[in-house]
Amino acid sequence: MSAKAKPVTPEEALDPSRALVPSVQRVNEMRVSRGFWPKMRRTASRLPFARELVSVWFAARDPETPPAAKGVMAAGLAYFVLPFDAIPDVFAGIGFTDDAAVIGALIATLGANIHRRHREAAAAALRAWRS
Repeated sequence: MSAKAKPVTPEEALDPSRALVPSVQRVNEMRVSRGFWPKMRRTASRLPFARELVSVWFAARDPETPPAAKGVMAAGLAYFVLPFDAIPDVFAGIGFTDDAAVIGALIATLGANIHRRHREAAAAALRAWRS
């Protein structure tokens, strides 16, 4: 966490009304940058929405994506990465349904910021893992 970022609780980091508060945004970006790829490697084969999730990650990292969209995307990706959720991921069959709902809502609201290049990069990354 940067020296200027104030510590936030997990609840504050996931509160949609705080998604664009700079300290929350920095914390979310830090958590996503550290935890996204390790969790994807562990779970990609079990996630039917893996391509969409990775597409959001590429869009959130794109310099052309508007900052407000990046902040909300980082909050959604942080929800996926953090070890606590509404439905714990360890429950077979239903563990990732809340994560899928969050990513689905992100795509529904911010889909215009997720471009073909993000989807193609996601598909290529997933193909590389599976081969």
